[in-house]
Amino acid sequence: MAIKSEDSIPSLPIRIDKDGVWYYRGDEMFRKDILALFFESLKRNEQGEYLIEFRGEKCLIDVEDTPFVVKGVIRHSHQDRENEYLELFLNDFTKEKLDPSTLRVGMDNVLYCSIKEGAFEARFSRPGYYQIAECIEYDTDKDAYFVCLNEHIYYIETYISGGTQC
Repeated sequence: MAIKSEDSIPSLPIRIDKDGVWYYRGDEMFRKDILALFFESLKRNEQGEYLIEFRGEKCLIDVEDTPFVVKGVIRHSHQDRENEYLELFLNDFTKEKLDPSTLRVGMDNVLYCSIKEGAFEARFSRPGYYQIAECIEYDTDKDAYFVCLNEHIYYIETYISGGTQC
């Protein structure tokens, strides 16, 4: 039975846990074709709620943290130190270049970044975090962490509870 939200959008019994695993009525969803369709149909409304919009229908879903998770990271380097980039492998079976200016540390020291041209956030899984950690350096003068790509430094923003920048 679908529950209606304040704006009359029904809820589906779909939940995405903090590791990006999708569940329907408590059972893990594993069919790649269905998950790919749901990822393609995923939207976020003005209230920040996640919903699936398909064929003119909208249904809210429950998301524990972010629906997207960075499963892996590869650094692509070039001899001339130009055109370096970090490639993200996401739980929606896609990959994309990281915009390093969007890296930030949230509560519990979880690393996040923006993906899909800034439309969504992604949480780094433990393996993804360990892979990108190889590219993270520390600036003792500024007491801050950063990633250096193409001879440009991208500082990683840090937030404390309540969303206040340190």
